[in-house]
Amino acid sequence: FKVLPWEHPRSRNYTSEFESCRLEAVPVEFGDYHPLKPITVTESKTKKMVRKGSTSSTSSSSSSMIDPLSSVLDGTDPLSLFAATADSVTTAANTDSTRKKRDKDDSLVVGSDFEPWSSKRGEILARYTTTEKLSIVSALLNDFGSQKELLNLTQQDYMHRIEDLNQSLKDAWASDQKVKALKIVIQCSKLLSDTTVIQFYPSKFVLITDILDTFGKLVYERILSMCLDNRGSLPDNFTPESVNDTAKETCLNWFFKIASIRELIPRFYVEAAILKCNKFLSQTGISECLPRLTAMIRGIGDPLVAVYARAYLCRVGMEVAPHLKESLNKNFFDFLLTFKQMHGDTVQNQLVVQCVEIPLYLTLYSPAIDWILQCIAYRAPEILLTEMMERCKKLGNNALLLNSVMSAFRAEFIAARSMDFIGMIKECDESGFPKHLLFRSLGLNLAMADPPECDRLQILNEAWKVITKLKNPQDYINCADVWVEYTCRHFTKREVNTVLADVIKHMTPDRAFEDAYPQLQSIIQKIITYFHDFSVLFSVEKFLPFLDMFQKESVRVEVCKCIMEAFIKHQQDATKDPVILNALLHVCKTMHDSVNALTLEDEKRMLASLINGFIKMVSFGRDFEQQLSFYVEARSMFCNLEPVLVQLVHSVNQLAMETRKVMKGNHSRKTAAFVRACVAFCFITIPSLTSIFARLNLYLNSGQVALANQCLSQADAFFKAAVSLVPEVPKMINIDGKMRPSEPFLLEFFCNFFSTLLIVPDHPEQGVLFLVRGLLNVIQDYTWEDNSDDKVRIYTNVLHLLSAMTQETYIYHIDKVDSNDTLYGGDSKFLTEINKLCEAVIAQILDHLKTLGLEETLKRQSQLALYFFNSILAHGDLRNNRLNQLSVNLWNLAQKHGFADTKTMVKTLEYIKRQSKQPEMSHLTELALRLPLQSRT
Repeated sequence: FKVLPWEHPRSRNYTSEFESCRLEAVPVEFGDYHPLKPITVTESKTKKMVRKGSTSSTSSSSSSMIDPLSSVLDGTDPLSLFAATADSVTTAANTDSTRKKRDKDDSLVVGSDFEPWSSKRGEILARYTTTEKLSIVSALLNDFGSQKELLNLTQQDYMHRIEDLNQSLKDAWASDQKVKALKIVIQCSKLLSDTTVIQFYPSKFVLITDILDTFGKLVYERILSMCLDNRGSLPDNFTPESVNDTAKETCLNWFFKIASIRELIPRFYVEAAILKCNKFLSQTGISECLPRLTAMIRGIGDPLVAVYARAYLCRVGMEVAPHLKESLNKNFFDFLLTFKQMHGDTVQNQLVVQCVEIPLYLTLYSPAIDWILQCIAYRAPEILLTEMMERCKKLGNNALLLNSVMSAFRAEFIAARSMDFIGMIKECDESGFPKHLLFRSLGLNLAMADPPECDRLQILNEAWKVITKLKNPQDYINCADVWVEYTCRHFTKREVNTVLADVIKHMTPDRAFEDAYPQLQSIIQKIITYFHDFSVLFSVEKFLPFLDMFQKESVRVEVCKCIMEAFIKHQQDATKDPVILNALLHVCKTMHDSVNALTLEDEKRMLASLINGFIKMVSFGRDFEQQLSFYVEARSMFCNLEPVLVQLVHSVNQLAMETRKVMKGNHSRKTAAFVRACVAFCFITIPSLTSIFARLNLYLNSGQVALANQCLSQADAFFKAAVSLVPEVPKMINIDGKMRPSEPFLLEFFCNFFSTLLIVPDHPEQGVLFLVRGLLNVIQDYTWEDNSDDKVRIYTNVLHLLSAMTQETYIYHIDKVDSNDTLYGGDSKFLTEINKLCEAVIAQILDHLKTLGLEETLKRQSQLALYFFNSILAHGDLRNNRLNQLSVNLWNLAQKHGFADTKTMVKTLEYIKRQSKQPEMSHLTELALRLPLQSRT
């Protein structure tokens, strides 16, 4: 290509161009198509119909089909139709009596509102632990390890051994060793009679019953599989009549084997484990077995072993026959009859030997009693709670039983009788089950349901009288944690402050708070859950001293994050409340100061996001100087978190623009000085950032703000800083932890920069287009990637800028800033300088196109040639013959080697032809004739 002088670019009438680009308004009639209307498709079908006594003929029929997506709205979607069809088939297939039975069974199924045993399992294993040695002593020693291996086990070893036994059971069953499987279950059940390490018994019960559950499932599925025949598997609501003789015989055989077990405890547990198998034998089998198994438990002498046996029977009963409530009640009432055994000589002697105190011993009953009462209370009428309370009173208000009642029944029932329960708690014997645990259980209910309003203050006073007297810090904080929620729920900051003061008083001596961080965190969480007005929250005198108890940095930071998340979520309006600001600055400073070299990037981002959320919510209204002072203070406090500094620069720029908006028409010296202070803040802050693109973009953004506020010298300083920073841009940058090429981001930055430079007036001492020349030098000297064309794309955009600069009136301006169109007024010397720059830029573009003449770069050459052609078409004056010829050459080059997209070329040519029909663009008619479309064939 021959380097051509860039003649005067075509004159632009931006107003008319805008008008021509507007969408044409087309009136739409009411009946016309609308995308949200249901689609109706008319389908014509031709069918061949053969009639008796005639030849085949064709018949045409049409049907209206509704769009399947729109049919969802009226419930006729395919799944609903399928379900309806299935229901009708089922109805036709079943008799009325079968349907009634099915409906009855469904109504008795335990719902999702019943807390399953699986959710309690982990809590029990975590709570009931021991450091004493455990043993597995039984006939299992012969088959599963030596005596030495199964004695003196740690708790962890014991649990592993039990898990091994569970797996051995599955393996034996899989290998068809049914006798061995039964033997394992029997021997494991025997372990439940052993209470030598009594404090571990609840956990042992959980582990052993896991094995029993496995066994029960294996037996049931085995018998069920024997019922398969040509009809397929049995339905869920099958009757014994549907079971074949082979399955029944196998089922009976299992029950006969179990009945022959000599020892009571294994015989009971193994039969209870396969209780569900009675369904194969008789419709009344389960209802007959439950009372018998309940009576069997009466033969167990140890009250702790007996209550857990009852808990297991209730668990199995709820799974297979939840409607048989009488059996559940009978188990509980039997337990009450044996209640005195807990204080008998046999138990007392056992506790002395094991050095276990009676209060600890009584807590071992809680999981079992809680479970039995939960089963009884499930969907039970409120009158049952009244009966339970009466039975508690008859037993002398036994604390253990009372605690389980409060744990089992619905919170609404308990809350309505709060004062009655408090009266019963007062009468309980303190030496047995601690009263503070009773108040904790009551508090848990009151956190979910509200007591009568007239009783609320008295309830709090009665509970706190007991709680505040607790000497043990752990006992105290466990109760206080629960009752703080009740206090926050029903009272004001005065009562909350009193509670916090009491907590600080109890937990500060001997640094007891160090062992109670989870509970203290819970208290904070509950307070901020109920106090969404942070001016009220931070006016609670003891709130900040309470925060001071979080001495461990990791916990302290988590608490601060929790507070900030609540503030950002619930604070609706911007604030300047000094109480809130001082408190949250302290909270944010704590988070910021936790950052160190080892802090993960994700954690830094989270902390910065929370601090930025706070900064955005601070507003001093029209007191701009106070607002700027806050930002200055925040910069000094949060200097180690770069996203916060970036946010502060954006906030200060926004503040400067807000000042300009408010003070419009009143540019006093004070206002100008304030804006310069904002500009200075940004100019000082930006260099401290490590991210080079953050600096580039903020220099540009701050320069734009300075320009908008008529601070021309400051704007020049920002733009020069941006230009001087470009050479430092590395080839690769880190984006969200991944290294990516920087050139696409640099290209985006330059495009934004060019748009700004259009309206930046030349500095009187720096010469014509000083910033543009400086930027072109930087672009020229920058080391671009060998396989990249971004440099040419940037040069092409420079041509767009220079073309816009030659217009008599620029496309946009800044109020009270005279751009170069006003300063030069179309002066010929100014236009000559622009033309020189254009020539230099075109030369660079054409040189680059020449370098792409190799075979492996021809596709890039084609794309760039078309890109440059479109730029000339949009911005050049194609009435100039030489420029016209250059565009033709570029068009041909784009197609020369067959890499041009034919559709794109066709559409481009069609556009040129349409444009040529406009009066001022008629010269494009000749150009269109000179632009051939080359065929690839």
